[in-house]
Amino acid sequence: MIEVTFITNGNKVATAPDNSNLLRVSLREQGGIPFLCGGGKCGTCKCRIEQGIEHTDKVKDKERKHLTQEDLDQGYRMACQTFVLEGSISVSWVPKKKA
Repeated sequence: MIEVTFITNGNKVATAPDNSNLLRVSLREQGGIPFLCGGGKCGTCKCRIEQGIEHTDKVKDKERKHLTQEDLDQGYRMACQTFVLEGSISVSWVPKKKA
C-alpha cells in the first residue's frame, strides 16, 4: 500500500494500492489536487512532490510539455501522469483562485 499526504488540503492522508495514479487517488479520497482534463493535455494538475519523489514512476513525455527541467528538478509532476509505486509521498500544489 502507498500513503499520500495532501499538504495543501490540511495534510489529509490517503492510502491506496501500490502503483496507483496520483490524480485518481486524489479524486477518490477528495485530496483536492486541481484538474480539468485528467489526460495530460491541460497542465492544471501540476503539483510538487515534497517528499518521496523516489516512490514515483519516471517522467513521461506529456509531462515534459508542461514542465521545464527546472520544474522537474524541484519535484514538480503532473498528477494525472504520475504513479506512486510504493511507500509514502507528500504532495502540494497552488490552490485554484476562487471567483
